Amino acid sequence: MTHPALDLLRTTTAALAPDPDANPLVPRIAAGTAPRATLAALAAEQTWVISADRRAFEYLAVRSAAADPEAAAFFTTLAEGEALAGERLVAFGRACRAQEAPYEPLPGCQAYPAYVAWLALNAAPADVVPALTANFSAWGGYCATIATALREHYGFTDEACAFFDFFAEESPDLDRLAAAAVEAALDAGRLDQARVRTYGRLLQAYEAMFWTALSGTP
Repeated sequence: MTHPALDLLRTTTAALAPDPDANPLVPRIAAGTAPRATLAALAAEQTWVISADRRAFEYLAVRSAAADPEAAAFFTTLAEGEALAGERLVAFGRACRAQEAPYEPLPGCQAYPAYVAWLALNAAPADVVPALTANFSAWGGYCATIATALREHYGFTDEACAFFDFFAEESPDLDRLAAAAVEAALDAGRLDQARVRTYGRLLQAYEAMFWTALSGTP
């Protein structure tokens, strides 16, 4: 028996999967050759990203609460997850001494949260759900690789790796909420699959910019 919502999420995620060779930094972290200064920059950039994304998801939840409660539940859960991730990020920043000097965020890293904020203001919330789901799949894979490398090559503790562990873990509840939101949108004829692909493509492009910008840090 087919499930149109799950099929759409799977095909969208597969279609938008990044080239494995497109990320210039994660393989260096995996090999233990990325300097600690770059890890510190990663922590600092994520401090900006997490707080911005949390507010964007909260706004998407508010926008969709009345007409699209399934999408609202998805975005509320995302916002709650960002808050938890932000708490775990502190230990990572401390481990790589990210707060020892003032830090100026890189435009290439902050393009991603800026676009998420644009989606929060302009996109139909239901169209954002599958686009974000596809992006989270790639992000989760990167986080799993980084979490392993931080332990094996940099000697980081479980506490310091908890931020990446959090995103690397599968989330059946979030998957269920995403499927429910997409199913409701499909049933109501509210899902614009062309826009989903556009939003997903841009999210993946800005994700790639994040890693490319970081790869140039000393």
